[in-house]
Order: sequence, then structure tokens, then C-alpha cells
Amino acid sequence: MATTGTLAPATRRGLLAVMSACVVLVVGMVAAINLAVPALAASGLRPSASSLVWIVDTYVIFFACLVIPGGAAGDRFGRKGVLLGGLGLFAAGALLSAVAPNVPLMLAGRAVTGVGAAAVLPNTLAVLLHAVPAGRRAATIATWASMTGIGGIAGNVGGGALLAGGSWRWLFAAAVPVALGLAALAARVAPVSPRDDRRLDPWGTLLLVAASVALLLGVVEGPEAGWGSAVVVTGFAGAVVLFAAWVVVELRVAHPLLDPRLFRLPALRGACLGMTAVFFGMFALFYVNASFLQYGKGFGVLRTGLGIIPMTVPLIVGARYAGRVAGRIGMDVTLALAFACIGGGMLGLSTTGTGTPYAVYAAWLVLTGTGVMLALPTLSGAIAGSLPAAQAGVGAGLQATTREFGSALGVAVIGTVLTSRFVAALPEAVRADGDPHTVAQALAATPGRTDEVLAAFVTGAQVALRTVGAAVLVAGALVVLSSLLSRRGAQHRATTTR
Repeated sequence: MATTGTLAPATRRGLLAVMSACVVLVVGMVAAINLAVPALAASGLRPSASSLVWIVDTYVIFFACLVIPGGAAGDRFGRKGVLLGGLGLFAAGALLSAVAPNVPLMLAGRAVTGVGAAAVLPNTLAVLLHAVPAGRRAATIATWASMTGIGGIAGNVGGGALLAGGSWRWLFAAAVPVALGLAALAARVAPVSPRDDRRLDPWGTLLLVAASVALLLGVVEGPEAGWGSAVVVTGFAGAVVLFAAWVVVELRVAHPLLDPRLFRLPALRGACLGMTAVFFGMFALFYVNASFLQYGKGFGVLRTGLGIIPMTVPLIVGARYAGRVAGRIGMDVTLALAFACIGGGMLGLSTTGTGTPYAVYAAWLVLTGTGVMLALPTLSGAIAGSLPAAQAGVGAGLQATTREFGSALGVAVIGTVLTSRFVAALPEAVRADGDPHTVAQALAATPGRTDEVLAAFVTGAQVALRTVGAAVLVAGALVVLSSLLSRRGAQHRATTTR
């Protein structure tokens, strides 16, 4: 069995390929599920509008909340073992999702898959960093990080290809042999790295997951249950109480999951808000884009998967230049430009309709992608630069958590706005027939009014994109303002101590 430091260069390249494939798999699943939303809505599961959002978000929220504990478990029990266990859980959850006869079992499968993904992602990087020489670590980290972007592309294109060939169940079934195959390869090539006695924080982990689920419960259930209903009020109230309890617990334990005192640093606080806002907008767009291109533009599922590619072009072509841009015009101007592009792109997308040429739609996607390309390396550098080198692992965990939490919140918010505006835009005769909350339900209730139902969906999508675009612009303004105030405060302190 190979151990750290004994790997030959060819073996290291093989290890990098396997670990990169693991990252693409777990990140790609986040994007691919959005393409299946129309098929799921029309399936025998008969999900409600809120259930559709939960099918997407259950995976993401467990992924987000457990990625730091997943890394800590790898440190404590062995990175290779936790990685292999995570791939096994991922395969088991995907299999349960593929055969689920109802929504509750589907959600259980998605939760198990999310737990597996949280064990996989941090430990792929940890295994790599313990297997490469010090001089290769920067290049290895850059390659690993690029896989998160490629995962989004692969999820859209690969998911579209799978869904075009058959049932939505194929999307989950195909993930099972891939995960098991990667586990077999990882067992063969991954070295065993040293363990440490890093303590886990089970109470902090449990409270963070519970608080996040409670918050999303309030957001997601609002349109169907009513904003004043017991379930929604309980969700929001529970989120406040649970987040407060999480802060208290984290301040008292010797080894917290995530120390809330870190957020006293203005630069770190602003950068984390920025990272959350970027992924909030990006995955909200992924959620609506998949249904808009299928319902509004009449695209097939494969063409829909390919339809998001213009957004990724700036990420692929321009990512290497983002650092130069920030160095030339400054971090604050770069962030202002980035959020203007993301928010402006989403506002532009909100003006498109069924008659809009795809070229126009694609141009707005490119503008949005340009903003993401400028924002991600700038915010990543700001998070890393706000912490001492000894806390680099904390910074990486923060980035992963804020990314996935922003993704989950974006899907929840845009799904909520889309549902409420879609229902409001439906003709009264359609609303009176079964009170439909999804396109599939409305079409089944009134099959002769397809044009009116699809027009209502486009209206809902436009309002949802406009809402999220405005939210991203507001969040971006707060991030830039926080950065400016932090910089001025640091300059003032430096001046007064001279």
C-alpha cells in the first residue's frame, strides 16, 4: 500500500485524475438535478412545487453544512477511509433516489447522497496535498479548484445527455457505478496519510444542519402553505433559535466546527457574504434556466444542458486573467464590476421571453459568467488573506460552506418566487381547477390551455430572475462597502500606530 511521499510522478498524475473526477461527480450532481425538474414534476411521484425545491436543495444543504465536519472526520479517522466511505454513501443515496417510489424516499436518498458528497470533497484535496511535493502544491490546488467549475459544466451536459436518453431515474442510476468505480480506483492509488487528534463538534454540526433546514423550510413552504401558516412561522422562528444556539455552543467548545468570532473580521465577513451572494445568484439561475429553456423555448433536455455553456465561457477563457484585473484596478472596483455583471446579467435575462432569440439570451449568460469569473478568485483571495496561514484549512472550509449554502438558498428563494408569481399569473379558470402550483399540475388540470400556462410560467420566471438579480446587486453593494470600510479602518489604525 502506498504511503505519503512514496508516490512516483506517474502515480501522482493518476491520483490527481481520480481525485479530480470525484470533485466533478459531487459538484456535477448539484447542477444536473435542475435539468430533471420538468421531468420530475410530470412523473409518477407527483411532487408539489415545494417538493421539487426540496428534491434539489436537500442534497445541497447537507453538502453545505457537513463539508467542514467531513474534512475534520478525515483528519481524525483517516482521509482515505472517509473519502472511500463518502463515495459509498454517495452511491447508496443515488441508488435510493433512482428507485424511490415516492417523494419522502427520494428526499432520504438525496440527503444520504449529500452526506457522501460532504465526505468526498474536502478529503480529495487533503489526500492530494499529502501526496505531492511542496513545490507542486500550488499547481495541484489550482487544478483541484478548476474541477469545481468543470463539474458544473459536466453536470449540465452529462445530465442533459442522460435525461435525453430516458427517464429521470437514469440520472441517479448512472451515478452509482461511477461512484463505485471511483472508489475502487481511489482505493488502489490513494496513499494513507497521517491522522491527527482533531476533535469533532457533533453538537455544532447538528445545530447548523437543523438551523439551515428550518430556514429553508420557511422559505420553501411559504407559497403553498401560506406565509402566516404554522409550518412557515415555526420554520423561521426555529431558524433564529437554532442559529442562536449554534453560536452559543460554538463559543463554548474547545474545538468549534466554525468559530463565530472569525466574523468579527470585516474583510472576512464581507468576502463570505460575497461568496454566498455569487452562488445564490448562479444556482438560482441554474434552477430557472433548466425549466425556462424547456418550457419557454421548447428546447429538449440535452439542448437545455448545452444551453448554459455560454455562461461558462468567461470562466474557462478569462479565469487566468482575473488576478491581473484585480491587481490593476483594485479589489473594490473588481468586485463592484463583478456584481454589476452578475446582477445586470440576471436582470437582462428577466427581459427575455419565448420570442427572444437564443443569441440574446446567451449574451446575457456571458455577461453573468463574466461577473462570476471576476468575483470568485477575488473573493477566494480575500477569504484566504483575512486569515493567518495556520488557518488555511478554516478558510477552505468557509469557502465550501458559503458556496453550497448560497446555492441552496438561491434555489429556495427563486423557486419560491417563481411558484408564487406563476400561480398569480395563471388565468382564474386554471387556478380554480385543482389549485395547481407547477406547470405539470396546471397542464394536467387544463390540457387545452397550454399557451396560457406556459405564458404564466414565463412571467413567473421573469419576476423570479428580476428579484434574484436585484438581491445580488444589493448584496454586492454591501460587500464593496464593507471592503472599503475595512480598508480605511486598517489604514487609519496603521497611521495612528506610527
